[in-house]
Amino acid sequence: MHVSGSHVSGRAHAKAGRSGRARHRTWWRSGVGAAAAAAVVLFGTAAGAQVGARPATAAADLSMFQHGTVPVDGGTLHYVKGGTGPVLVLLHGWPETWWEWRDVMPELAKSHTVVAFDLPGLGSSSVPSGGFDMAHAAARIHQAVTTLGLGKVGLLTHDLGALVGYDYARDYPSDVTRLAALETMLNGFGLENAYSLSWHFLFNQSPKPVPENIINDYAHVKTYLGWLFSSARHPDAIDQARFFAAYSDPTHRSAGFEYYRAFPANAADNKANADRKLTMPVLAMGAQYVFGPGVAQSFQAVATDVRQAVAPDSGHWIPEENSSYLKACADLFFGPPPATPPTGDLAPCAP
Repeated sequence: MHVSGSHVSGRAHAKAGRSGRARHRTWWRSGVGAAAAAAVVLFGTAAGAQVGARPATAAADLSMFQHGTVPVDGGTLHYVKGGTGPVLVLLHGWPETWWEWRDVMPELAKSHTVVAFDLPGLGSSSVPSGGFDMAHAAARIHQAVTTLGLGKVGLLTHDLGALVGYDYARDYPSDVTRLAALETMLNGFGLENAYSLSWHFLFNQSPKPVPENIINDYAHVKTYLGWLFSSARHPDAIDQARFFAAYSDPTHRSAGFEYYRAFPANAADNKANADRKLTMPVLAMGAQYVFGPGVAQSFQAVATDVRQAVAPDSGHWIPEENSSYLKACADLFFGPPPATPPTGDLAPCAP
């Protein structure tokens, strides 16, 4: 097994002006919130694997983490690993990479072995020739977890990563302790209700090479993704420059579109397997200004133990926009029972 390490520079603090953003925020905040409400009515070891790893970043708060790569069907997956304790696997969303978890990883690593993957084809993972539906992506993540000897894991997932995480928990239930799914409804169970609220959903699903030829250089990437990020409640909390760079590579950018092109197949697969209910605890977290309770409404169609949480004062990118809440909630949900039950916004996070 080939495992290599790589160095990632410290966080770049991307700043963007706020002027002109209000009109773009509607679809993520009130707009998709309305879709979420509509959804309520309508039911959207391998010890050697560490060889050659190096510190993930020069930043002090990530100095405990190591980079690595692990072979899977169709290529390799990049991961960042640190901490001790029960294993917690982190799966990012689009258009981001493992870096979206940077603010929560050090806290989680105090009581867990944290492993943040770049999804197949994204970030520093290699681009497979096919298999961008969630079942295949989940199989590749599971293969990596098995090769790394991680055993049974908890899953903390966001956006596209939550779609993958659902398939992972459904297809490998004995290998999952708990699932936390942030800020997405499931294909086939509500996500389609959001399509009319932002053109990016269907644009990204357009046949190849339509989006590839339209978004075909760094300037286009910055304009497109910058417009998406401008809808955030706190856009300055997002390291936008980091993600512009990650998706400036045409092959990885195309892989992101391929995930969206697989949405119809995902919906069919989810509906066909909806009777295979998840029985492990599921924390379904929406953002106050986006999906809100719609995430839980969606997962209730496929799981028997769903806890509804709403991240306060946050837009879609909860790990960056309200990392303090997410750290506290994840510590509770993936940790032992607390001496004093949590209250308020943290009450649903109790294990």
